[in-house]
Amino acid sequence: MCKDNDNIDNGNDDDNNKNYSNDSLKANELDENINDNNNKNINKEVDDFNQTEGVSTILGDPKKAILKLSGPMIVAMLITSLYNLIDGVWVAGLGQNALAAIGFITPIFMVVIGFSNGLGAGATAVISRFIGEGDRDKANNAAMHIILLTIIFTIIIMVSLGLFLRPILEMLGAGVTVGLGLAYGNIVFGGSIFIVFTAAAYGILRAEGNVKKTTYAMSLGAILNIILDPIFIYTLGYGIAGAGIATVLSMAISSFIILYWFKKDTYIKLSLNLFNFSKDILKKILAVGLPAGAEFLIMAILAGSLNMILVSVSGSDAVAIYSSGWRVIMIAIVPVISVSISVVAIVGASFGARRYENFSIIQNYSIKIGTIISIITAVSTFILAPYIALLFTYSPETAMLNGPITDFLRVMALFYLFVPMGSTAASIFQGVGKGLDSFMLTAIRELLLVVVFAYILAIPLGMGQYGVWWGIVIGNIIGSLIALFWSKIYIKKVVAIKGGENEAL
Repeated sequence: MCKDNDNIDNGNDDDNNKNYSNDSLKANELDENINDNNNKNINKEVDDFNQTEGVSTILGDPKKAILKLSGPMIVAMLITSLYNLIDGVWVAGLGQNALAAIGFITPIFMVVIGFSNGLGAGATAVISRFIGEGDRDKANNAAMHIILLTIIFTIIIMVSLGLFLRPILEMLGAGVTVGLGLAYGNIVFGGSIFIVFTAAAYGILRAEGNVKKTTYAMSLGAILNIILDPIFIYTLGYGIAGAGIATVLSMAISSFIILYWFKKDTYIKLSLNLFNFSKDILKKILAVGLPAGAEFLIMAILAGSLNMILVSVSGSDAVAIYSSGWRVIMIAIVPVISVSISVVAIVGASFGARRYENFSIIQNYSIKIGTIISIITAVSTFILAPYIALLFTYSPETAMLNGPITDFLRVMALFYLFVPMGSTAASIFQGVGKGLDSFMLTAIRELLLVVVFAYILAIPLGMGQYGVWWGIVIGNIIGSLIALFWSKIYIKKVVAIKGGENEAL
């Protein structure tokens, strides 16, 4: 009997010991979880304390963020676009062949700029999401992956265009302007490291909401180019090659200043010590960067296709008219594009912070601002078209182009009104990492709609170069409406699914 009692007592002791051990384990696990959460909160508080003004902006009220980021971007991009216009004005003084040569280089240059801006878009989307998550280490690491891709892309550009620039120009129908195109293109593409780096760096700065430094760098590069253009083209007598030298030199100076900033006082830091190769980060960057770059490739294919249609119906003068007028269009839509560029970082930060309800606010507000700006721009361009055309027709060799350039600008006034819908939709998809959707929208609009309408109106319907212009307008209107509906469907879906997940959390 005693033995039985002893066994019972021992059994109870064992059970008590087991229960005590289990309780201890649970207590330890609870302590560890509390410590982990405390550490995360402490890290978050430290990171919040170290936030720059730009980071606080993109994580704050989306409407205020759009206004705050867009303003400086509009200034910077207007100055840059003004440089592109003035560059064309200076080259126009060399004659219509030089102007046409720039027009044939433009599609190739757009590919380089496009994939460079694609890297920038990938940087903005991925880094802003990491900032939204509160993970600064990953944000820095992503920035270093961007630099790695910059070096790789530069090598590809220099080798490929060094070998194939002439046959590409001949394929585009440059004809007698091939020599002038090579004189300009070899210099610009030879300095492509500065083109690629500045575009990628702007994307990194935008990701942290640092639009002031982006504005300073872009403005400095453009102003330097405006100053250096006449010096190298006319004073030093380099002609069209001088325009290329001015471009490379101004971008080189901007690049060194940006590198200094990254070493000194930005939220994102560039250092080999911060680099830890990650396939996941690389995939996320390329998921946005490659489609975004391919969008510009589509734009280059579009420009080349339109050039070939224009040459077939009206000769090389039609290319000069289109390329000159398009420079003005690029300036006119800068404010709208600036708003859209700002949207990428704000959407990315909202996505990282799981504030999916912000998406509709961001979309509606950016389209509203963009449409107001577009109406003002369209009316102004229509009225001032004859005077704007004089910028490209001041020399005796180009005087006969005044009337057609005026007509082109007036036809394009309708095009402005639908740009906000399409550009905002593309930025939303880039911000959430769905670069392929943005690419598909661009492909449908430019290759399927614009090229088809331009060809049908210009050749079968016999409208000549005017048919090409109206094809651009009609294709963009339909394409922008498709983009608007596509993005709204996506936003409703992501809010329903992701919002539900957040409530469950």
